[in-house]
Amino acid sequence: MNFKKRFLNILFWSVISAAFIGPGTITTAAKSGAMFGMQLLWALLFSTLACLLLQEAAARIPIISGKNLGQAIAQQFEKSKFKWPVLLWVLGAIVVGAAAYETGNLLGSIAGMKLFSSLPSYLLILIVGAIAATILAIPSLKIISTIMGFAVVIMGIVFLVTAFTIAPPLSEMLTGIFIPKIPDNSRAGLLVLGLIGTTIVPYNLFLGSGISGKEHNLKEMRFGLIIAVVLGGIFSMAVLVVGSSVTGEFSFENLSLALQQKMGIAGKYMLGVGLFAAGFTSSITAPLASAITLKSILGNKHPEKWHVSSLNFRLGWIVILLTGIGFALINVKPIPAIIMAQALNGFLLPFVAIFLYMVLNNQELMGTENTNKIWMNVLTLLVIFITLVLGLNNVAKATLALFSKFESGKFFQISIVIVAAVLSLGIGYYTFRKKKVTNMK
Repeated sequence: MNFKKRFLNILFWSVISAAFIGPGTITTAAKSGAMFGMQLLWALLFSTLACLLLQEAAARIPIISGKNLGQAIAQQFEKSKFKWPVLLWVLGAIVVGAAAYETGNLLGSIAGMKLFSSLPSYLLILIVGAIAATILAIPSLKIISTIMGFAVVIMGIVFLVTAFTIAPPLSEMLTGIFIPKIPDNSRAGLLVLGLIGTTIVPYNLFLGSGISGKEHNLKEMRFGLIIAVVLGGIFSMAVLVVGSSVTGEFSFENLSLALQQKMGIAGKYMLGVGLFAAGFTSSITAPLASAITLKSILGNKHPEKWHVSSLNFRLGWIVILLTGIGFALINVKPIPAIIMAQALNGFLLPFVAIFLYMVLNNQELMGTENTNKIWMNVLTLLVIFITLVLGLNNVAKATLALFSKFESGKFFQISIVIVAAVLSLGIGYYTFRKKKVTNMK
């Protein structure tokens, strides 16, 4: 594979980085840096590696089996009475979540533009929405992914240059990356969960699986995906380093002022471009992931009706995009919908990881030679355990937040960890026993 092909391959898979580096990631990473300096860099290292593990698995399925993640899950539950409840739950959680978060994506991109533009917000929202719709209307997932790849590279360079300009102590960075530590602060644990949750996103797994296929080969996919996701993780770490320049309460205004003190007026514009790029790329990938998920679950019987240029596929992303534009125009975040989306996606994340684990150990679907090796199963179970802790915690918080203010205590947190550990070990044991019985036959 020559240099040009390698470069385009990396750009293609950078759509995954574009999907997880949005305003939520920028906010959480920058706030972590502002509150705790470099101490939480390790959480981004873990989440990047976990993201890579799950994304590689999701992209591997269609290359080996010819089926995307949605189709593979459907086959996994083909003989089960829970098939359609599972599929509709997955579909509903992803579509509702993407619609709710699309507002934040658009408002995030506008917040970046407002740092260097005096145009009214409503006009900026309409402009960004129109550009997003134009890109989404391109009848080629490869072209869309490549465009998003270029945008991610621009965003990454901006934050990397800004981080190097700040010039934090190298020893502090290395300590923060390789020595896990949660500061003695009630908000530190939530930020750790936030850093993991904004990097490992359920609909990204469907997105990665949807753009993969038989036309790719494993070696090229892995090369492009590894480089793209690792760079995405490095870019997120750069955002955290940039956030460490803030003293006092975190806000984008305070971050802008802090950067201007170190870089002059260029700091303000660098932040604006980076924040805009993060919001803009995510405002495209969220509707795209929803349409791909709809296609993978509803388009099996009549695939010709769900081609990327078909009316059904386009309606899938149009509804999500228009929902985000509508809420962004009135500048009102749909709080109940976002809380519901947090609960659904928080609960969905570990189960999508579990479905991935089951599919990758399904010898009928993946073949004997392409099922997970033992070491991959161990790593996947570790990720399932962490995402279960994250998911159960998010569901509990989001549900209880609908009724009253909630502060999680140590007993609550320990209970969640125990439940997650039991479930993870149970899943591992069940799969091992089933695989052993199949091999004996």
